[in-house]
Amino acid sequence: MQLNQVVNMFGADLQRRYGEKIHKITLHGGFNCPNRDGTLGRGGCTFCNVSSFSDETQSSLSISEQIRGQVTKITRANRYLAYFQAYTSTYAEVCILKELYEEALKQADIVGLCVGTRPDCVPEEVLSLLSSYRERGYEIWLELGLQSAHDRTLHRINRGHNFSSYQQTASKARQLGLKVCTHLICGLPNEDQLMNMQTLDKVLECGTDGIKLHPLHIVDGSIMAKSWQVGRLQPITLADYTSIAGEMIRHTPSEIIYHRICASARRPTLLAPEWCANRWLGMNSLYQYLLAHGGQGSAL
Repeated sequence: MQLNQVVNMFGADLQRRYGEKIHKITLHGGFNCPNRDGTLGRGGCTFCNVSSFSDETQSSLSISEQIRGQVTKITRANRYLAYFQAYTSTYAEVCILKELYEEALKQADIVGLCVGTRPDCVPEEVLSLLSSYRERGYEIWLELGLQSAHDRTLHRINRGHNFSSYQQTASKARQLGLKVCTHLICGLPNEDQLMNMQTLDKVLECGTDGIKLHPLHIVDGSIMAKSWQVGRLQPITLADYTSIAGEMIRHTPSEIIYHRICASARRPTLLAPEWCANRWLGMNSLYQYLLAHGGQGSAL
């Protein structure tokens, strides 16, 4: 039994619907974040160092150049999703967003967009713009970084928004026919498995089409790194992540698509936990857990 037989994974879902492999190309649109530029705060979320997951060197290239540069290295796919990943990819004037998004969409073999952002940075004009691409037949995913549904945690990690912001944006997006993918982090300070399950329940009640699960990374340059270095913050273990994420997946309806069930970060930016340097450790551990305890939706 393969992983996509115990979890409804995004790659397998795309292959079923398109009849071929669709590769996700990560793009840097040169965006900032209101939690870093002083609009909401400075320093960003306490876990954040965007270089841990995004190639900052791409920001000097145009969207077309970034796409062409990555396509030449891809051998297993001929069609692609353009993923605006770094920082807050709706945080600009709509005219600028339109220019960037459409530069990506006009490239050959791009089937749609994935747009990563914060739930408090998606005004109705942006939702309408994304909806217009969906109406033209493109695959459009709005990826909302929620991390936790607990307002106390959101305040502690300096997110700058509350759960209500997520509820409102997710609801409006889905009313327009946009697909919503919700990002959640396991291992946030003072959160346990029960709180993670409560977050999942609230997200499912609100409505989502996809979920991305991440273990908490302690990365160099983040505020959390300082707490970890003096012993005030313990990173999540592989065993705990496997148990928490595994149960979240087992309590998720089978029609919801998991875009990711684990994540890694690059050294030397990654400080802890060490197992997050190799994404396959988490993936394989979760796979074995789900084989033993039941796959997605089995606990419902």
